[in-house]
Amino acid sequence: MSIPHDRPRTTDRRVRVQGAPVDSYPALPPEAGRGSVRRITVVGEEILNRPCREVTRFGTAELSALIDDMFLTMYVADGAGLAANQVGVDLRLFVYDCPDDHGIRHVGHLINPVLDQPDADHRRLIDDVEGCLSVPGAAMAVPRTDRAVARGFDKDGNPLVIEGMGYFARCLQHETDHLLGHTYLDRLSKRDRRDALRQMDDRYEDVLARREVKAAGLGH
Repeated sequence: MSIPHDRPRTTDRRVRVQGAPVDSYPALPPEAGRGSVRRITVVGEEILNRPCREVTRFGTAELSALIDDMFLTMYVADGAGLAANQVGVDLRLFVYDCPDDHGIRHVGHLINPVLDQPDADHRRLIDDVEGCLSVPGAAMAVPRTDRAVARGFDKDGNPLVIEGMGYFARCLQHETDHLLGHTYLDRLSKRDRRDALRQMDDRYEDVLARREVKAAGLGH
């Protein structure tokens, strides 16, 4: 998921890593410092249109390296979240570095996520602008619930429960959708979908150029 230009990243000192508050945290997550940039898949590619496989082996060097690469790739693309199938890997895993609506920065990864679905009496749908790194340059209003709880595991197999409000709730829903084989375009009307794809066509080259410049600045 990408953050619209009119929604700046929080500069607040409050940070939650893997759902737990920390006293301080660097602007560039440590994982990104260890990672390599991978190509981001683009809407229309088959891997984005089918459910991903569950992760069954935890604590491996390969899994850690994938997470590191995903963090750096997300950062280079100015993303707030990135799913594994967006870097061509068919696994139920996403990473995130996303602000919520209360100035708190949320950083972490989640494996084999499952969203708790709020009942109808407690569900509040909010329309807000949303972008996707696999639909580069496009942004559209998408209805999402204003609260989300995602359950899953960390890379060592430890259980996690991550709760999000506002924009971070949107991020959790967006990335879980990816792992089910959906992009946010699937939640749009046919007319809005066409509009989003036109935006992507118009801005695609500029977005990729910005990513190359940022990657080069990091020595990649």
